[in-house]
Amino acid sequence: MAQLILLPGKDRSLARRHPWIFAAAVDKLSGRARPGDTVDVVAANGRPLAKAAWSPESKIRARVWTFDPDEIVDDAFFKRHIQAAVERRQQTPDLRGQEGLRLIHGESDGLPGLIADRYGDTIVLQLTATGPEKWRQAIIHALQRATGCARIYERSDSHVRRLEGLLPVTGWVFGAEPAERLCIVENGVRMQVDVVAGHKTGFYLDQRDNRLLTRTLAADRATLNCFCYTGGFSLQALAGGAGSVLSIDSSGPALATAIDNLALNPQLDANRAEWREADVFTELRALKSAGRHFDLIILDPPKFAPSAAHAERAARAYRDINAFAFRLLNRGGLLMSYSCSGGISSEYFQRIVADAALDAGRGARILRRLAAPPDHPVALHFSEGEYLKGLLCQVD
Repeated sequence: MAQLILLPGKDRSLARRHPWIFAAAVDKLSGRARPGDTVDVVAANGRPLAKAAWSPESKIRARVWTFDPDEIVDDAFFKRHIQAAVERRQQTPDLRGQEGLRLIHGESDGLPGLIADRYGDTIVLQLTATGPEKWRQAIIHALQRATGCARIYERSDSHVRRLEGLLPVTGWVFGAEPAERLCIVENGVRMQVDVVAGHKTGFYLDQRDNRLLTRTLAADRATLNCFCYTGGFSLQALAGGAGSVLSIDSSGPALATAIDNLALNPQLDANRAEWREADVFTELRALKSAGRHFDLIILDPPKFAPSAAHAERAARAYRDINAFAFRLLNRGGLLMSYSCSGGISSEYFQRIVADAALDAGRGARILRRLAAPPDHPVALHFSEGEYLKGLLCQVD
């Protein structure tokens, strides 16, 4: 097996069990390795450190499979680790009975570059790095064995694959395509999941708990849901008895799916829902000019800052939408504001929202910090896994 030899002093992050090895930490590769091959990681003095997947085209030159230099990375390795991840979800009370569930969360489950989401009896697999790409078949077999799922769809079309020198791969890799549209019930609300063309793996599972929180807060409130996508927050607000829900998104197809989702839930009052296809930044200004006000506003924008290099530009966008939201809130109103940008830390996001409140001339307090649910864990030594952060604020 080839050896990945680190430069002197560059083994400190591995000693803290961080799974990424950047190109700047590498002295040389001793021996031959193809993309995705497992290599022995050794310190400059020859001390064994870990076993990792080699990625010669990425700035993250290797991702650690195991910090035990003696552990063998083979089919049985993936069977053990995937089974363990599935069992952890089964043992978590908050996750029992959920039809939509993340089964594998990459580095935080010890499987870098591997995402697996379950929607009923269908699993969507996403491989974003050379390591899991190399072990695709072992991963598929392990997932099927651990879950007994009827089918697996591969959705390896994320842009980050290009950074690994990988082409997109999509299609059914186990079982047959379902005859009917795929739907799940999330906290009493029925939702469609488009595993082929929908965002991420077909649905935003990471906002499940926050959508349920919205439901508990929405009673009799005039609600505004920005960047509503297929209506997850909107339908939970209606289920919670919202007085009205205005939902805005720039995507006509997403709004059409949201309207279909509402029709799947006849227990919800469709007369309280309004759908508007528009640019959120423009529409927030128009709502202010029209003198509209709301009791609850949800801001769940797309990723403005994919990396720290984009943070400053993203901060301006976050500040703008939050400032308008503060201006549109009635006294005592609630703002649920989110960022899924990895380049924006929780502390930085709070400063941005605080500055937005100052811009709007509003006083506000944080009632709760918001995050992803427990099927999206964050490894203690991998802070990069905490990409979703949010604040529930109340204005004076």
